[in-house]
Amino acid sequence: MSRPAIVWFRQDLRLSDNPALAAALARGGPVICLYVLDETPPWPLGGAARWWLHGSLSALGASIAERGGALVLRRGQADAALDDIIARSGAEAVFWNRCYEPAAIARDGAIKAALRGHGVVAESSNAALLTEPWAVKTKSGGFFQVFTPFWRALRAEAAVPVPAPAPQRIPAPPQPLASDRLEDWALRPLRPDWAGGLREAWTPGEAAAQAQLERFIDEALARYASARDLPAEAVTSRLSPYLHWGEISPRQAWHAAAAAAAGSAGALNRSAEKFQSELAWREFAHHLLFHVPTLPERPWRAEFERFPWRPDARALAAWHRGRTGYPIVDAGMRELWATGWMHNRVRMIAASFLVKHLLLPWQDGARWFWDTLVDADLANNSASWQWVAGCGADAAPYFRIFNPVLQGEKFDPDGRYVRRWVPELARLPDPWLHRPWSAPAETLAQAGVALGRTYPAPLVDLAAARDRALSAFRGLRDAA
Repeated sequence: MSRPAIVWFRQDLRLSDNPALAAALARGGPVICLYVLDETPPWPLGGAARWWLHGSLSALGASIAERGGALVLRRGQADAALDDIIARSGAEAVFWNRCYEPAAIARDGAIKAALRGHGVVAESSNAALLTEPWAVKTKSGGFFQVFTPFWRALRAEAAVPVPAPAPQRIPAPPQPLASDRLEDWALRPLRPDWAGGLREAWTPGEAAAQAQLERFIDEALARYASARDLPAEAVTSRLSPYLHWGEISPRQAWHAAAAAAAGSAGALNRSAEKFQSELAWREFAHHLLFHVPTLPERPWRAEFERFPWRPDARALAAWHRGRTGYPIVDAGMRELWATGWMHNRVRMIAASFLVKHLLLPWQDGARWFWDTLVDADLANNSASWQWVAGCGADAAPYFRIFNPVLQGEKFDPDGRYVRRWVPELARLPDPWLHRPWSAPAETLAQAGVALGRTYPAPLVDLAAARDRALSAFRGLRDAA
């Protein structure tokens, strides 16, 4: 009988379209399914991500068990865990799917070299991206720094492989290996248990990911291009946490959209292409992080090292709690805290308010999102915050400062989103909902709104804050 092969699961917590698992099974011997909780800095999991990981590992373990295998859990440094499993099982090969964060690349390279040095087969595959971050190049052989030409090149050059189905059987080794108990990792909050909203909003795991993709394709894809910016509409895919944790692959999402639009024209075709371009934006973020590993900590544009940010703990805390006095910003921040997720349009509005109206460092916002998002992804979080702040690749120009009142009136015109997440304003008539400080005193009283008591007064004056931001950005530009 062949000696075992190890499949080292990481951000690929699924059985279908999993190249590492397929490679291990192709050897014909027993397969050890391993997950290592490696909390080595610099980016240990945030609270919401830890909650998601518990549910995802529970679902993965059940799926593996249904096929005759077992998921082995270990906590600690990955190299030590692998060495121990190899010594105990006699495994002759280790397969994994690549992660693209800088620390993961360095760790995985060292592990691969050490394993091969000891005569162990060590192979990695791509399961997280449509194409490798080094594969799509400019005509000069460099990497793309602007999204639109990257998107064109990706469509023209990258043939997205057809996803493979899940295996029917995963043969376990004859002797079971010792495994940690998932409960002992304490990934879920207990005292206090703040995850009730996450449980109501999400079901982690591969089966839930597939069900969400099918729901999106059947019920929302046709309206995606026209309504994806409306936070009150259930039109976005809500696949981001499943994609981050690898419970579904981007190839599966890409081909599902293509199949739905095959032979069609008009709105459905436009929507499918728009959805695929959003998958490509995720791809672009990983492309950037691979080539610029300092992206999570330092501005892409070096001149922003000198930007005159104005750290303010009180203002930051108000933004965290959704108490800025600007309803669309507060609605988004409260949705984030309750569900671990925020609509993408509102993410841009809330982020712009933080860095441009409050002049707080983009890193402050990125850290909060890292801790509170169930889809916290180092590449997407870093690239998106730098884009909003104006210091990243293909960034929003410095003079693009989202006005939260106008954005709210445009994208939440009937106020359904704000009324859901800021219920103290629910009785305020539409004309005043996004600007309650402008409402007549009688209107506020009839709606039960007392500014400064039941709902905060605006944290800053929009016009003055905008002028302050423009002055800071102009000063930086002139100095450069």
